[in-house]
Amino acid sequence: MSHSLRSLWTEWTLALGFLREGRAQSLMIMTGVAVGVAVIVFVTALIQGLQANIIERTLGTQAHIRLLSPDEVNVLLPAAPGTVQLVQEDKRAQRLRSINNWQQVSATLDQLPLLTAVSPVVSGPAFARRGEALESVALVGIDLERYQQIIPLADYVVSGQLRVGAGDALIGSILAEDLGVRVGSKLRLEAGQENGTVVNIAGIFELGVRELDARYVYLDFKQTQSLLNLPGGVTVIDLRVEDIFAAETIAAQVGRLTSLNAESWIETNAQLMNALTAQSLSTNMIIVFVAISVAFGIASVLSVSVVQRTREIGILRATGATRQQILRVFLMQGAVFGLLGSVLGIAASYALVWVFNAFGPGLFYIPVSQALVLLSLLLATVTGVLAAAVPSRRAAGLDPVVAIRYV
Repeated sequence: MSHSLRSLWTEWTLALGFLREGRAQSLMIMTGVAVGVAVIVFVTALIQGLQANIIERTLGTQAHIRLLSPDEVNVLLPAAPGTVQLVQEDKRAQRLRSINNWQQVSATLDQLPLLTAVSPVVSGPAFARRGEALESVALVGIDLERYQQIIPLADYVVSGQLRVGAGDALIGSILAEDLGVRVGSKLRLEAGQENGTVVNIAGIFELGVRELDARYVYLDFKQTQSLLNLPGGVTVIDLRVEDIFAAETIAAQVGRLTSLNAESWIETNAQLMNALTAQSLSTNMIIVFVAISVAFGIASVLSVSVVQRTREIGILRATGATRQQILRVFLMQGAVFGLLGSVLGIAASYALVWVFNAFGPGLFYIPVSQALVLLSLLLATVTGVLAAAVPSRRAAGLDPVVAIRYV
């Protein structure tokens, strides 16, 4: 065994020996570290699970990115030479219109690796009538196979079948209740003075968003295009991406590529994103304050240990131990406190998560990622070493003659 390895082994033996001599102190500080790590892992996993659930519910009923035609603008005639033209311009009213060359745009988007699904949609306002009941609705014409990759409608059908086309339609549960219809009932849709048709209700869905469940009527492409007087056209192209938090950046790229207005879910759910950011900030603050309290606990225990072992440290220094060796002995103790405490804390956090998932309210599931576990382990160990820095420097700086005489 080389001299460096032998020296390291000696330092490790001394560090463990000091820990064993102060079993009560060591157990108390490890328990404190374990509680701190358990709080960090459990609270972080809880917030991550809550945020994932909120995002999943939000994005389960909408596209990650929506492409729409650019707004129409007023065209001003040039002023006559030598005259000054003063203009007070109001924004032009936007009419329902199709996206130009949407087939080519969709084909181009299908080739982009950043996108996982592309679904052209034709949508517009209409009225649903049954007897004397009249409700304002939003007609949504879809290619069912493509649209299913954006919003899994099959998961939300609560009655009937997932079927559009050949005069069949899907309507929201609240709309069905307001109109007093059920699967198999007939419903008249009116989108203009002469544009009207009677459809059969093939299924009723419940997306969990009141506005959508009270207004949406899903039809096939051709029937919706005919009702809205947009033959062969689409009004929106819905997109889905792999990394939902990159939707804003991808939307900007797609917008430049297609010259269309691109709206990401982050833009349309700005308040939700602010709430999620605030949650993440509060979680990070909890982690910081818990880490600080753990560090002070370890530092205080090791400071007491230095005072209690001043005589032993003096003897070690007198027998040839270097300042660096004494320094490493106490740094190793800090590392052991952090490492063993974090292992106990991670085990406790797994138990807490299991209890929550098995016996909790069942509102959402808490996952514990390996990255979080490894990060907590590393954080606690590094905190232990840093907390031991001041006491270890004090121990290494003791004068051996003074230390031996210490009582």
